[in-house]
Amino acid sequence: MKYKRILLKLSGEALMGKRQYGIDAMQLMAYAEDIKAAVDTGVQIAIVIGGGNIHRGVQGVSEGIGRVQGDYMGMLATVINSLALQGALQNVGMKCRLTGGLAIEPIVEETSGERVVEYLDAGYVVLISGGTGNPFFTTDSASALRAIEMKADAILKGTRVDGIYSADPEKYPEAIKYQTLTFAEAYEKQLKIMDLTAFTLCKENNMPILVFDMNTPGNLLKVLNDPAIGTIVDNG
Repeated sequence: MKYKRILLKLSGEALMGKRQYGIDAMQLMAYAEDIKAAVDTGVQIAIVIGGGNIHRGVQGVSEGIGRVQGDYMGMLATVINSLALQGALQNVGMKCRLTGGLAIEPIVEETSGERVVEYLDAGYVVLISGGTGNPFFTTDSASALRAIEMKADAILKGTRVDGIYSADPEKYPEAIKYQTLTFAEAYEKQLKIMDLTAFTLCKENNMPILVFDMNTPGNLLKVLNDPAIGTIVDNG
């Protein structure tokens, strides 16, 4: 197993499944079962989920809500998604802890790198909600920050496609898949992997990003054993 401790980044939109909004129960359980299969092999997993299936901070500007308030609404959306995944993981027999950039007693305790590591070492799956706890930062940035804090081996970014391509493979069938990329190459090619803040944090702290298809059942465990299934971005 290449990675022993990972930060799994999931998009909020992925939880919609075939729905147009909200959370699809079948998709949620499929993720829970895949995460359990990986944890059962001894891999430590912390999870950051976006909130785009419920609310995006930037929506607030177009809807007449201030950016700061909108961003906090987005953070609360990540708490809702994290609670849902926590319930699904508990339903398949996993021990979970829900921490966050926003402490919300009694459901979310304040996160820290040390606390996350303690829980991982004790056999828990740790969900980290609330982004960084600050407006103007995305859950991509939160993922990079939390992965560095907990000394993860890599960030695994689960998407709908099986890696990084030269163009959107859903629109351009001729797009070429990259097996590996350096941070410099990804930047030069203007590939949208994570936002620039997150990308810079990962580059400066030597945190690899592995992009893979999370929507194929069993793929999380497969990519942990064979990262070539996805695309790795690192310092080379």
